[in-house]
Amino acid sequence: MQRIQNIFCLLLVVCIAGLAPGQEAKLKYPETRRVDQVDTFYGVDVADPYRWLEEDPRNSPEVASWIKAQNDVARKYLDAIPSRKEFAERLKELWNYPRYSVPQQTAGKYFFHKNDGLQDQSVLYVSDTCAAEGRILLDPNSWSEDGTISLGAAKVSDDGRYLAYGRKESGSDWSTIYVQQVDTGEALDDQLLWTRWGNIVWNAQSTGFFYTRYPEPKEGQQFQSSVTDPMIYFHRLETLQAEDVLVYCRPDHPTWSFWLEQTDDNRFLVLSIGRSTDPQNQVWYRPVAAPLDSAWVPLVEDFENEFEFVGNVGEQFYFRTDFKAPTKRVVAMDRGAPGREQLAEVIPASDATLESVALLAGDRLVASYLRDVVSQVRVIALDGSLISEVEMPGAGSAHGFGGRKDDTETFYMFTSYNMPTSIYRYDLTAGRSEQIRAPQIDFPAAKFEVRQAFYESADGTRIPILVTHRRGLELDGQNPTLLYGYGGFNISLTPRFSVEYAVWMEQGGVVAVANLRGGGEYGEPWHQAGKKTNKQNVFDDFIAAAEWLVAERYTSSQRLAIKGGSNGGLLVGAVMTQRPELFGACLPAVGVMDMLRYQIFTAGHFWRDEFGTVDDPEEFKAVYAYSPYHNLQEGKHYPATMVTTADTDDRVVPMHSFKFGAALQRAQAGSGPTLLRIEKRAGHGAGTPISKRIDAAADNWAFLWRNLGMESGE
Repeated sequence: MQRIQNIFCLLLVVCIAGLAPGQEAKLKYPETRRVDQVDTFYGVDVADPYRWLEEDPRNSPEVASWIKAQNDVARKYLDAIPSRKEFAERLKELWNYPRYSVPQQTAGKYFFHKNDGLQDQSVLYVSDTCAAEGRILLDPNSWSEDGTISLGAAKVSDDGRYLAYGRKESGSDWSTIYVQQVDTGEALDDQLLWTRWGNIVWNAQSTGFFYTRYPEPKEGQQFQSSVTDPMIYFHRLETLQAEDVLVYCRPDHPTWSFWLEQTDDNRFLVLSIGRSTDPQNQVWYRPVAAPLDSAWVPLVEDFENEFEFVGNVGEQFYFRTDFKAPTKRVVAMDRGAPGREQLAEVIPASDATLESVALLAGDRLVASYLRDVVSQVRVIALDGSLISEVEMPGAGSAHGFGGRKDDTETFYMFTSYNMPTSIYRYDLTAGRSEQIRAPQIDFPAAKFEVRQAFYESADGTRIPILVTHRRGLELDGQNPTLLYGYGGFNISLTPRFSVEYAVWMEQGGVVAVANLRGGGEYGEPWHQAGKKTNKQNVFDDFIAAAEWLVAERYTSSQRLAIKGGSNGGLLVGAVMTQRPELFGACLPAVGVMDMLRYQIFTAGHFWRDEFGTVDDPEEFKAVYAYSPYHNLQEGKHYPATMVTTADTDDRVVPMHSFKFGAALQRAQAGSGPTLLRIEKRAGHGAGTPISKRIDAAADNWAFLWRNLGMESGE
């Protein structure tokens, strides 16, 4: 095909667009060099022929050229699909509505994000009332022509005078902190480099703030080198970063991470220390009035349990914890009697999972629960008695409920798969909610329904699944269906509205989201059942979800697609190598695909407690058994697959997708295409411009529509 491309280029595009899946000519993929690289683990030789694709394309012309060639193939294929333009147009239409974040109240002012519709980045506003339109405080859209510089963490000083905020470029986790005055918008000269994660804590006098930074990476390595040795500094306004005072670091434990908070009464600094993405942590504190180089006092000195700081009332510190509570509870710890032995229980554990807690006015605890993936929120007194329940507008997800201990109001958002996000104010004194932002969107929500069901996994475990589609859907086994999952890191998948899903469903598609083990839906035991050597449970849960959708006649294997990102990309890669005949198309996004080397790049070392590593023989055996890159078999028929990543993803580095995609192109014996779509100037997902999100979604749906047999009407 390559030889006649110059003559028949236009004809070829037309012919491909008109053929049914399986009939189109086999795509000509770029040549991918293989190397003789073999590693040995515990007597097992493991080939890694695409090791060279680990190089950063900014430092390797060969990798950069390979990326361009892969993108050229993908672009030609996707642009030839007739439905792609229709999907793009409808996505743009539906996305064009105002969207708001939950407001945050500080010093009598309300701060919130708003996107008018098709702005690449949401804009930060400030107003005098919670429902007012307010005025623009920061507009990230003015920072770059292509919308790839985004606003990271933003924290207002307690007196409302200053805003410290981070700028992030190209979707990177790296952030640079700047400061400006709230009233005038005047920028200060402060500029703090090499920060991540956005932990900014102002002092009570608004003369400066604490923040976390990392050592400057070596030249050309900022998107790949391991991120270790965090340091907490105090920065005084209008001074140079070189003059900042080091407050805390642990060079003896370079992979530990820190999170700093200040109590609402401005008496104490509370330091949480983690050693991985697992929630188990240490807790230390010290008086705010103490010198910056003062010692820290321990409250919890080990990593046996999660102790999430909620707030304090005098000497009593309140925590959400899994200590003797798999679904979490709230306890009080007296500052003078630290440790587990003398904890006082405030809110006992229940059969619902306690997701978050806020300590607000009148010493009220606002407790957000998850019961079978649906939000329930209660207001509870410090003696454990129920004050009120927050009435939800339906079965869905409620998020927010933040604030300070003297706040008499709090705010939250509510959403579901068929309900666009609304913003609510909750009056703690009256015990009543009011809607302050209602979505104005061209989506007929009443025509769609959400059904929750439960199915059995391979070992008999009961797994919840939410299925959303047009009302009156005919269960004839022919509906194009998207199955989505994650299953890891204690993260719960709760119902949320998605423009991408809405467009898919408008065309007759079904969306199914399975709540797999490894997540946090049912507390820490649910998480533990899907991590390290138990990780195969997650894949079994997802496979069982696919089989259930087919058995219930929502769809057939030929019209079933699977999608997941990050840890969910690993999920898709694992199940498509284990059960390729079960799926018609696959969309693994920014996935962790090489389970033998993930820990040596950027934030990978944080995931050791989740996945396990080659450093332990049993863990090596487990990860090698499912590592997507290592379990592809040449000559096997795999589903149509589009692997997606971004060249500046510095969380899950793109080498995972590069190596997996190259190996899949070589292994594929079936007729389904194997594309690599590599976004330029984009990261792991956060901060991606709306224009890029629309293009990516249009490509995804067009790829699925064609490869599930919908394009030809079969």
